[in-house]
Amino acid sequence: MGRGNNDIKPFIVMDVLERAQSLERRGISIVHLEIGEPDFPTPKCIVDSGIAALNAGKTHYTDSRGILELRTAVAAYSNGRYGTTITGEQVLVTMGTSPALLLVLSTLIDEAGTEIILGNPYYPCYPNFIRYLNGTPRFIDTREEDGFQLKPGDVERAIGPRTKAILVNSPSNPTGTVMPRKDLEAICNLGVPVISDEIYHGLVYGEKEHSSLEFTRNTFVLNGFSKLFAMTGWRLGYIIAPKERVRRLQILLQNIFISPTAFVQHAGVTALSNEVPEIDEMRKQYDARRRYLLDALPGIGLATAVEPKGAFYFFVGAGHINGNSYELAFDILEKAGVAITPGIDFGSRGEGHLRISYANSLEQIAEGMRRLERYLENCGGTP
Repeated sequence: MGRGNNDIKPFIVMDVLERAQSLERRGISIVHLEIGEPDFPTPKCIVDSGIAALNAGKTHYTDSRGILELRTAVAAYSNGRYGTTITGEQVLVTMGTSPALLLVLSTLIDEAGTEIILGNPYYPCYPNFIRYLNGTPRFIDTREEDGFQLKPGDVERAIGPRTKAILVNSPSNPTGTVMPRKDLEAICNLGVPVISDEIYHGLVYGEKEHSSLEFTRNTFVLNGFSKLFAMTGWRLGYIIAPKERVRRLQILLQNIFISPTAFVQHAGVTALSNEVPEIDEMRKQYDARRRYLLDALPGIGLATAVEPKGAFYFFVGAGHINGNSYELAFDILEKAGVAITPGIDFGSRGEGHLRISYANSLEQIAEGMRRLERYLENCGGTP
């Protein structure tokens, strides 16, 4: 299937993390601002639910689509947030959102050269998955003044006879920006299936995010529990798909994954069906960190053109320091002890930028800013 591993490029953020961990083993202090993983523990009621499910013997295969209770909970949760009318029959549970994307793309890419439209910069796995399945990423160079979000006119001009879907991500990784409602609605009305990666929904500050489900039935929504519920290691996600596409996705699930992990699904039901006070507290702390960086980053010469209002990222211009973001990120790591992701990890339009994650404590973020300021004052010298 596809062209195999030769077309999959390294995930550079993991190279940064692994080098940072190597330095830490040597006793060097590192401030981690590279990884997009919540620094909070999974809320207690969710953990307790998983333990209870294990103790109750929920350790066997389930329906390949996921247990009915979770599919129903996903539908109710989505309908409550967006005013939609989806049913549990449109939901398929997956082992995280990345497998969900791989499954959806597998149903859409039916021959070599099939095009999937996406913005540049992008989350690194997107084009890797498309190429792995023998498809072709059709990149649109997005603009910094638009928050690097797709614009409907650009998307419409890119649609061609080989186009099978448009891939959108809002709030965005790597930029943290949120697509305006009018733009998402217009893209959803272009007559092409939309794949909407909504894994950062719920982590928005000062405005409301919108789902493609609000504007079209011809959409595949990808979401999960990793970010909002701090459940990265649980590996739990889901697809909301058009009814006519569910059976094909189910067949792939049966063959590739058999079924999602049983006890983890019961924890997911608890996450969606109960008030989880820790979520509001996490969101407040993320926003406090975001507001701190809104002030701190321009003060040391690292600014954004558009305020990031979602996820937990800043995508700052750094070309005036070093146009090679890979070289710059690793130099900062070695000399300042701050781990940051180079913009080139997110495509050619990411070059000259750095992604800074604020999924770390305010104290650690402040220390990271102090180290970065000393690094820049010394023109890259040892702090």
